Amino acid sequence: MDSAGWDRRYAGHELVWSAGPNRWVEEVAADLPAGTALDLAAGEGRNALWLAERGWEVTAVDFSAVGLERARSLAARRLGEHAGRVRLVEADLREYTPARQAADLVIVAYLQVGEQVRRHALRAAAEAVAPGGLLLVVGHDSDNLAHGVGGPQDPAVLYTAQDAASDIAGTGLQVLRAEPRTREVVTDEGPRSAIDAFLLARRQ
Repeated sequence: MDSAGWDRRYAGHELVWSAGPNRWVEEVAADLPAGTALDLAAGEGRNALWLAERGWEVTAVDFSAVGLERARSLAARRLGEHAGRVRLVEADLREYTPARQAADLVIVAYLQVGEQVRRHALRAAAEAVAPGGLLLVVGHDSDNLAHGVGGPQDPAVLYTAQDAASDIAGTGLQVLRAEPRTREVVTDEGPRSAIDAFLLARRQ
């Protein structure tokens, strides 16, 4: 979906995603000391806002102006005088180049694009990780199509954690975890399991 498509999706009255952070983002970052973060494909800003509430200075990047406007409104409501902790950048990740080795935590959550664009975005994300910092990549796993629930139904935009690890090879990051992870999803047919690709890497 292009930026206009996401603008239409975010234009509704309700949040497209939950108000709280992604569960894997929360798991990784809950005990980290506040620092600088970069949230790529930030959407409505749920991960960026959660980090900012915990004292982080966050740059949230997305190509949907409508999604970012919602993030701006939520930041004003939830952060008040600290709304400036979230810096919003409207940009397409096919063209965006983040500051090199400047972020203590870089998040790429559910960027579901073709292989070429994904590799470019993940390598740029890896280059943005500061010494001692972390890169967290989460996406709908390729195996989710046949054995999970939800997510895109186009295999061309699905990937595995090993794909993500290959994408960032040679960027100076050490892969700490690269694995599929399951999460429970409530559906009309009852609870089902979704399968995510999970990658966590650190710059030494």
